[in-house]
Order: sequence, then structure tokens, then C-alpha cells
Amino acid sequence: MKSNRKVSSTVLMAVILMMQPALSIRALAAETRAAAPRWSVQLEKIDPANLNIDAAFRVAIYENLLDEVIKTKQFKQVLRDGDRNAQELQNLVILKTTVESYTPGSETRRAVTTVSGATKLRVRNRLCTREGQIVLERTSDGSVRFFGGNLRATHNLAHNVAAALKHSTLPDVMPSVRD
Repeated sequence: MKSNRKVSSTVLMAVILMMQPALSIRALAAETRAAAPRWSVQLEKIDPANLNIDAAFRVAIYENLLDEVIKTKQFKQVLRDGDRNAQELQNLVILKTTVESYTPGSETRRAVTTVSGATKLRVRNRLCTREGQIVLERTSDGSVRFFGGNLRATHNLAHNVAAALKHSTLPDVMPSVRD
């Protein structure tokens, strides 16, 4: 009985493999290269504008934004502000984030009532080339209304920004000097 299962599973695998189109290693490598992202992005520090926003919120927005942009896999590289490697990259866009509004919330008030205590953030994102040409400009929101810590709003905000970046269309890359 066990040998029949082994034989039938082996025959099934052989049939499946025969039905698959034969692709050479070069064709697979070319598809991988074509699908690879061509732009790199550098995230600038969060600009609080004239708002009194806690340093913990600015850092949390930045770190969550960094994580969420990496998860999109839309960019070849995701660099931090001040990264020396950015100078060497030709196809680089810069993500500038400015806080437009911030409403500090209260976890205690959210736990007691469902109508107050929300933490709300609104930022304006600009994706620019080195020359200053704006590729994308969008406002994104993040909040925590019912359950969760106040810093959860920064994660929700970063998720919304990354989703907007993922659905945006980047311009074609400039041909490099090496091409």
C-alpha cells in the first residue's frame, strides 16, 4: 500500500513537471532582472513643522515608515537620511514627510468611552528627485480610535503612506552612464 502511494506520487510529480513549460536559466534570470525595481528611495527625517509633537512620535513615524516602505518591495534600496551610499546612486528619489496635524490621544479615555481619546496624525508626503522635481505628493492619515497604544497611530500612518507609494507610478529611470 505504501509503495503504491510512493509510485503514484512520483508519477503525479512527473506528469506535473512534463506539463510545465521548459524555461532556460537565462530566461528566468532575465525575468527576475526585468521585475526588479529600478529606483532607490531615501527617507528624510520627519519634519514636525510648527507642531508640538513628541520626539517619540517623530521617531516612531520614521521607523514605521522605513519598515513599511521596505515591505512594499517597490524600490531597489531604501536608505535612511544621511546614508553616504545615496550619493553614489543615480536613480534616487527622496521621500519628504511633513506633519500637518497631530491630535494626541488618551488610551484611558479610549478604554472608557468609544467617542473620545483618539490619536490622529496627518502628514504630507512628497517624493522628489534630487533635482527637486516632485514625482508624487499626497496627504495621508493615521489614527487609533478604539483599542491600542497611542504609537499604533504611527504604524497605521506608515502603512497608509506605503500603500500610496505602492499604487503610484514612478517615472522611467534615466539611462545610466554605464549603459
